[in-house]
Order: sequence, then structure tokens, then C-alpha cells
Amino acid sequence: MALPDLEAWAIFAKLAETGSFTAAAAELGLSGPTVSKALTRLETRFGEKLIHRTSRRFALTETGRVLAVRAAQILAEGEAVEAEAQAKSAAPRGRIRLAAPMSFGIRHVAPALPAFLAAYPEISIDLQLDDRVIDLVAGGIDVALRIAELPDSGLIARRLCPVRRWVVGTPAYFARHGTPLRPRDLADHACLGYSYLSGGDVWRFQGQVGVEEAVAIKARLSANNADALTASLEAGEGVALQPDFIAWEALKAGRLVAVLSDWAAPPLALNLITPAGGPRSIRTRVLLDFFVSRFAAGVAPWTIAGDVQRSL
Repeated sequence: MALPDLEAWAIFAKLAETGSFTAAAAELGLSGPTVSKALTRLETRFGEKLIHRTSRRFALTETGRVLAVRAAQILAEGEAVEAEAQAKSAAPRGRIRLAAPMSFGIRHVAPALPAFLAAYPEISIDLQLDDRVIDLVAGGIDVALRIAELPDSGLIARRLCPVRRWVVGTPAYFARHGTPLRPRDLADHACLGYSYLSGGDVWRFQGQVGVEEAVAIKARLSANNADALTASLEAGEGVALQPDFIAWEALKAGRLVAVLSDWAAPPLALNLITPAGGPRSIRTRVLLDFFVSRFAAGVAPWTIAGDVQRSL
């Protein structure tokens, strides 16, 4: 039994993808005659045309359309095998486009990158900071850190650690305005709002016995970045629902205190995500491993500061 002509199948897959002999030859780094001969070998082997072609027209035959799907799978598998082999032997190199939320990126990702760059001198990072949800494929993003409860999607995700959110304010603020005992009491307080909060100006909480309570807050100041609330928050101008990775140091230092300790905002998590499809490059894999080593639960400092939350 003759072995399959894997080279010809790969060339045919590229022909079907590009719709052009010239384009296929250019992408594969082959000559035009080489591409034509590969197609001829397949058509001779099957005894029928796979492509109708003239000087002005290029179209797959019915058989060609069916076999093009399988040919694309063969090409993808071959590329994956080569990528894996190269990953095992080659040093990580190249550029990674990395996305992260603004506050988390400035506070935690950017300070971690010098250690990564020192360990992998042939890798460069293009860091994109934005609190909006970015389409990884459309944005050409290789790796993203995302704070959310992720729905099922075409993304490949790894949950790194939970993200808690606390209602916080200064001791002086609560001394002047009183301490809220349950979420609905926040309706009588000056609140500082985060514009991208999923519930908008409605803050939702769950009690210890499964009771849920929502409150429409009066946003005295709102911003599309949580760190932008810090100055007003620590000046005593209101209360805010802040994530632990922002608030934990101020809580530890006593500049802020947390209230409503018997209530919790809906859970979030820090997730590491990559686009689905195709093998991951070695440079991507080492960055993923690096972030796991820095931000996993029990490693990141705000996740081990269990005694930090000072409540009134």
C-alpha cells in the first residue's frame, strides 16, 4: 500500500484556503510548478478533478470541496506536530500581546514583568491595559488576564484565584455617617461607583443564609477605573465596592475599613485566558506558567491576607 502523499495534501489545503495557485505558492515558499505538480499527483491518484481552473477561473469541484476539509485537518495536524517539536527544542522567543484590566495591570502585572523579561530575554511583551472586555481574536491578543465569572465560550481559561469585593470607607466617614448594617442601608450613603460593574448602579449581595439583597446606590462619583476612586475614597467622600487586590493594603494599614462583613458581593475570579484553536507557542506557555506562579490562590499577597479585612 502506497503511503499517503502528505505534502500534496498540505499543498491542496493551502490551495483551497487561498483560492489561488500564486498565493498558495507564496505562502508555502514553493514555486508555481511545484504546487501544480502536487495537485496533479492527487488528481491522478483519485482519477478525477479536484479543482476547475482556467486562466481566469478557480473553483473546487464537489469532490474537491469534500476533500479540502480533510486536507485542512491534515495540514493543521502537521503544523501542530512541528510546533510541538520546535517548542521542545527551541528557546522561547518572539512577541506576546498581553491584555489585562487597567488597575490590576498597573498594580500587579507590570511590576511582575521585569522578572519575566529577565528570565526570557528573547521574549518581548506588548501589554494592553483596558477595563473593557476585549475580543482576543479580533484584537490579536495571545494571553489575557480577566476578572469575571466566565461563561462557557470558545476561550481556553484557567482560574487563578478568587477576587473578593468589599464595601469600604474611611473610619472618619463611618463615624460621621453611621455604619450600614445591611446592603439596603447603602441607599442613604454617598457611594463611589465603578462604571463597568455588571449591575451598573445596583449593587447586589448575598447573606450568610442565602438571602439576596440589591440596592440602587447614589453614585456621587463614578469612573471607568476602580483606582480612580481611591483618592476620593480615602478622603472620606463616600464608600466604594472595591476588589481585594486594590483595597487590601489600605485595609491592612487602617486607612480603610470594611463593613457588611456578613454580606458578600457575587463572586468573581482572576482568570488566565487564551484563544482556542491551534497549539500554544512555547513563549505563551512559559508566560502562562509565570502568571500561575505569581497569582495563584495562596501565592498572590491579597489572597493570603485573610486577617486584613478590618470591619467596624
